[in-house]
Amino acid sequence: MLEQLPTLEEIVIWGGYIGLFLIIFSETGLLIGFFLPGDSLLVTAGLFAARGQLDIVLLNVILIIAAVTGDATGYYIGLKAGHALYNRPQSRWFRRDHLIKTREFYEKYGGITIVVARFMPFARTFAPVVAGIAEMKYRKFAVYNIAGGIGWVVSMTFIGYFLGRTIPGIERHIEYVIFIVITISVLPIFIKYLQHRAQKRKNPQEAGQAQDTTPAP
Repeated sequence: MLEQLPTLEEIVIWGGYIGLFLIIFSETGLLIGFFLPGDSLLVTAGLFAARGQLDIVLLNVILIIAAVTGDATGYYIGLKAGHALYNRPQSRWFRRDHLIKTREFYEKYGGITIVVARFMPFARTFAPVVAGIAEMKYRKFAVYNIAGGIGWVVSMTFIGYFLGRTIPGIERHIEYVIFIVITISVLPIFIKYLQHRAQKRKNPQEAGQAQDTTPAP
């Protein structure tokens, strides 16, 4: 994580609004974008806005558009590609395991997954695809998409912005801010993992059957 920090600053400084837009769009709209640093990049952009290097209002408008259009793109990929994605082999650029886990989360929680997944690394890339595969009504999807996009972008950028405005010199310790944000982001995944482990110990046969379940073609 610490090794990536200069890269985040470089993206914000040299990439500017266009670079930020492309990264947020790719992470939420393209299946190969699952590895991109969404949360940490948004917080870093907020810190730079606090220093006056970016306009916080324009930043949020641009990145909300990127997040919403990204999810809409992911939805149409799922709608058109259908169940074939579940049979696609895992590779460096396509994580089938993340797709399966996101599908399981969607089957349990429904449309709210589109909002919650925004705050979960990896899941936010695959959640709109799963919604498209499930043929969720687009009007319903759009409501969750817009709400989640606004909530995610605004919360992350303003965390960085308010820290930058209230704690002098916080940008010199940005790695700690990023660490906390990433920890909070992966916490739901860690909790889910612990719950799965507990269920597996309680009923290993049932857990094994659930793990072997594959979607119908």
